[in-house]
Amino acid sequence: MRRILVTVPVLLALAGSLAARPAEPAPLPARLADTGGGTQLITAEAPGADSTTGTVTWWELRGGDWVAAGSAPARFGANGLAEGAGRTQGTNTTPTGLYDLPYAFGTGAAPPGTRYPYRRIGEDSWWCQDNAAASYNRWVEPRPADCRAEESEHLVTYATQYARALVIGFNYDRPVRGRGAGIFLHVDGKGATAGCVSVPAAAMDRILDWADPGRRPHIAVGTASGPTAVTRY
Repeated sequence: MRRILVTVPVLLALAGSLAARPAEPAPLPARLADTGGGTQLITAEAPGADSTTGTVTWWELRGGDWVAAGSAPARFGANGLAEGAGRTQGTNTTPTGLYDLPYAFGTGAAPPGTRYPYRRIGEDSWWCQDNAAASYNRWVEPRPADCRAEESEHLVTYATQYARALVIGFNYDRPVRGRGAGIFLHVDGKGATAGCVSVPAAAMDRILDWADPGRRPHIAVGTASGPTAVTRY
């Protein structure tokens, strides 16, 4: 009886301690306003709007719960992040928002395990960023006459960054002139990007091996808090 009397207060104290412990926060995708309706999601989160680094995490829905499948350090625009709906082209900012991922591309063959539609870069491959061109914010091959070279990206010249990449569907379906073009998830270069999201090469390979277009993956880009918080999208 004496042992029971000593043990009961201890158990009650432990129970009180457990009850007082704060609950673990829900996984990031569960706190987003929208995840795109698929069962895969990439989040690209920066500490603040003026940040040039942060974290990319790829998630999948398992048994009704979002589970992280991997993560990597990320780089953002040289001038930080800006609300996608009001972004201006040429500002070197990464647009925040929720976007689809239309297709993958790269300078070489698709890495083993890639299930995404994949387009290989050639000498005539360009991304048209000319606001006056009919093919604004589109891959063109060859470059049409109305798409000026100085206003576009010759993709083959970015051998490191575009070794492997996913197109981010920012301003893509119905392009708004002057908002921005050529926003990708790609391999790291030497530093911050011109507006894309970049990750180490090994992480990009892992993402392409993981991403399944049948599961409708999207990417949510934003900050940890504030007007451009990733949870708003």
